[in-house]
This record gives sequence, structure tokens and C-alpha cells, in this order.
Amino acid sequence: MDWYQILFELIDMRSFSNLWFWIVLAVVWSTASHWVIGVPYDMVLRARRQGGQAQVDLEDMVRIMVNRMMYIAQLSGLWLLGFGCFGLTMLGLLAFYYNMEFAQAVFLLAFPLSIVGILSISTARLIQLEDAKGERLHKRLLRHRLYTQIIGMVAIFVTALWGMYQNMAIGPLGG
Repeated sequence: MDWYQILFELIDMRSFSNLWFWIVLAVVWSTASHWVIGVPYDMVLRARRQGGQAQVDLEDMVRIMVNRMMYIAQLSGLWLLGFGCFGLTMLGLLAFYYNMEFAQAVFLLAFPLSIVGILSISTARLIQLEDAKGERLHKRLLRHRLYTQIIGMVAIFVTALWGMYQNMAIGPLGG
């Protein structure tokens, strides 16, 4: 075996029968539920428990992230939405019309994450409109995390079902 063959056995393009894909799926959703609109969730918990300086730090961090997200959304939101929809449409076509398994795997990661991105912008807008602080801010961030986790659970479930279907229909070694 040469190094080229070894490398492509390690990085297999058959995603659903590859352990690396499932590790990436777990890491992506773990990271997405930990970073609530760009703020680490442990910071939210520490602010709820301790208050004081931890609360001030949380409010400052949320203010920075909300202002950043809203600036990007106002400046280039429509362009990002257009390119995102174009990219997801192309992935969807490659995945399900042309039956490319790698595109299916990427689509099943990217589509739910795009929903979380839209949810993040919505949450940031609500925090900015309400000028949420204290308990109201905690409630918004906790709700956002819960919705992200629900989206993640559904996405993992659908991806697992689709992956099992692909492996059973085609076979784990490419049929």
C-alpha cells in the first residue's frame, strides 16, 4: 500500500460509514450548544449563580456579540442570506438529486446549523430591542440554548436515520 491509498482510506468520502463524520457531528453540535450567540454557556451559569462582576462580564460580552451580529446582519445580511441559500440549494441538489453521499453529509450538517444561525440573529435582535439585562437576559440565552439543543437532537436523529439507510441500502463498503 502506498501513502496515497492509506490517506484515502483514513479520509473516506463515504461519510456515513466513516467514524470521523460521526465525531465531527458530535463536536459540531456540542460546540453549537455551548456557544450561545458567541458567549460560552458556562459564563451564563456563573453569572446566574454569582451575580456581581460575573453578571457585568456577561452583559458586556453579550452586548459586544449582539452589536457585532446586528452590524453584520444590517450591513450584509441579504447578501449572506442569498449566498447561504445558494450554497444550501447546491448542496441539496448534489446530495439528493445527484446522490453524492459526501454532499448529503455536509448538507445534514449545514442546513440545521443555518437554522441555528438565523435563530441566533433573531435572539440577538430581541436582546437588543429589549435591552435585556439580568434575569431577562439569562432567560433569553437559556431559551436560545434549549432551541439549539432541540434542533441539534432532531438533526442528529435525522442524520443517523439517513446514515443507517445509506449504509443498509448501499452497504458500508460501497456495495
